[in-house]
Amino acid sequence: MSIFAELEAGIVATSAEQTRAVARRLGQALPQNATLALHGNLGVGKTTFVQGLAEGLGIREAVTSPTFNIFTLHRGAGRILVHLDAYRLENAQQVEDLMLDDFLVPPYWLAVEWPEKIAEWLPVDAVHLRLSIVSAGVHRIALERRPGLF
Repeated sequence: MSIFAELEAGIVATSAEQTRAVARRLGQALPQNATLALHGNLGVGKTTFVQGLAEGLGIREAVTSPTFNIFTLHRGAGRILVHLDAYRLENAQQVEDLMLDDFLVPPYWLAVEWPEKIAEWLPVDAVHLRLSIVSAGVHRIALERRPGLF
């Protein structure tokens, strides 16, 4: 079963390592220049997910939350992961003001935390995932919307 089919059904993770493993698999399957919108409440594991995504893309440097920087660039294996935390942004114009497009140089992958803050800026072909807490120590990762591109 493909990672996309599993995510459409929803995947349960009981540890941070399991969350990273799911993201690693997705990173290996995502086409270049993909945008990944990560929906979920504070503390649900969005940054942990991006850590696994980076590993799946062959990026070996440490990935931390870009909350205070708004976005960070991670490079490795000839790839660029742009990690954007839109939590402190109020609208899509603020993304434009960051000149983020200048960093979206192929091959890139863009992971956006709090995408609802800048929904009108996101490309229509963005992959949307919902991360949620089911119960103590149990998280769920589910595909909300996947474009028909892959």
